[in-house]
Amino acid sequence: MTDQQLIRAVLDGDVQLFAELVRRYDSRIKVFIFHMLKSVHMESLTEDMCQETFYKAYRNLKSFREQEAAFSTWLYTIARNSVISELRKHRGVVVSLDESMQLMETAQNVSPEQAVLSQEKVSLVRKAISNLSEKQRSALILREYNQLEYQEIAEILGQPVSSIKSLLFRARASVKLQLDSYYGDYWKKTYKEVERK
Repeated sequence: MTDQQLIRAVLDGDVQLFAELVRRYDSRIKVFIFHMLKSVHMESLTEDMCQETFYKAYRNLKSFREQEAAFSTWLYTIARNSVISELRKHRGVVVSLDESMQLMETAQNVSPEQAVLSQEKVSLVRKAISNLSEKQRSALILREYNQLEYQEIAEILGQPVSSIKSLLFRARASVKLQLDSYYGDYWKKTYKEVERK
């Protein structure tokens, strides 16, 4: 059955079929929410936000207009709005993240130094993404982590495709600029150490 057929059946009273829609989109919505929340160190709320997204979708299924957007686009929009609402509730709350308590899964052939450097890179990228504006962060996560097309991102964010391309360009440039200072210093330091040897 297509999404539209499932939606019509649910609206006609076969509410158990909504579970099939959840099954189809659960992992994609979780990935999106996880990356939206991870950039501000609140990823522990992912499961709750995902359930809230599907609950809101179920409650508002009558308002879904299939001629205006795909069901997946509508779900991403609900998820995004739910995350933004949750982040507004926590505005001003400083979430401390004790990096030393985080366990890293490392392969046996990775040295402790490589593991620390890898964790540091992940942390820097996460921080750079969290410094983006909300729209830039959403566009970047939808494109890079969820692999959505420009058109679908445009529908989710309510922007023309040209604006999405511009948002992504600025987001990537901002992340690169933030990381350049780290990597520039890192490579200069490494080069100087090599020169001394």
